[in-house]
Amino acid sequence: MILVTGATGFVGKAVCASLVSFRPVRVAVRNSAVQGLPDGVEVTQKLLLHDQDWSDALVGVNVVLHCAARVHVMNEAAADPLAEFRRVNVDGTLRLASQAAGAGVKRFVFISSIKVNGEQTRVGEPFTADEQANPGDPYGVSKMEAENGLRKLAQETGMEVVIIRPPLVYGPGVKANFLAMMRWLWRGLPLPLGAIAENRRSLVGLDNLVDFIGLCIDHPAAANQTFLVSDGEDLSTAALLQRMGIALGRPARLIPVPASFLRLGAILLGRPGVAQRLCGSLAVDITKTRELLGWSPPVSVDEGLRRTAVHWLGTQGISHS
Repeated sequence: MILVTGATGFVGKAVCASLVSFRPVRVAVRNSAVQGLPDGVEVTQKLLLHDQDWSDALVGVNVVLHCAARVHVMNEAAADPLAEFRRVNVDGTLRLASQAAGAGVKRFVFISSIKVNGEQTRVGEPFTADEQANPGDPYGVSKMEAENGLRKLAQETGMEVVIIRPPLVYGPGVKANFLAMMRWLWRGLPLPLGAIAENRRSLVGLDNLVDFIGLCIDHPAAANQTFLVSDGEDLSTAALLQRMGIALGRPARLIPVPASFLRLGAILLGRPGVAQRLCGSLAVDITKTRELLGWSPPVSVDEGLRRTAVHWLGTQGISHS
């Protein structure tokens, strides 16, 4: 039996749909009446809190896949964001992991974030799995602290811990900035990003991430390791827009505005982080992932973008030609 938290989320739902076809899956959700879970999963209602009792949910479980988290918030309203992230992502996670170890769970797979490594990389110098953490925001700090607590727990109890740090995840059903990008492209809006062709950003398609998580659940060599995961091909902002446009059947209309102008405009608008995400690099090196586990992304970037486009167009009642 595998216990999955965050099963109603973008990644959690896809993982459950994959796992339930060949192994028993129990999901922990905030609301037991939630809709849209895959058929065949067993549902239990739990909150990711420091005082939550997980004992009944852990009966018969040998692997916990922990996807639930307080996620990165673009417009943070909390007076003390780090405290809020710690309450869920650190205290709640370690409460679950401690009880899992006590219940005899063999392996705890933790979906962390590339934000533990940092916010940006230099071109040609991607993040690696075992370099020193350097989180730049409260969310990244909370994920780093959870990782550290899990490693300590693994040493103390013998429960295996596997940590996975994905970069931006896209795929059918994606929301937030990636969804906004598809809408811009579909509407044919001119985008001032044609000159952003030298940066490099790693992404991971949902199908690739689900495949990798499935491998980490059982692979002996994954025990007590930290992994980065991606599609294996890094793209510039301009290239991503061009290839997403091809997937949608709407060529991207890109205007070559210099990055310095974009950064200045973002600063004047009070949104410097937006320019960093559009113009900067954030690339990961998955050499360790390939060599230690023998894994390669089964789905190419272009196929992942195509699947994403087909799904979104379908939700709009548009057939993909």
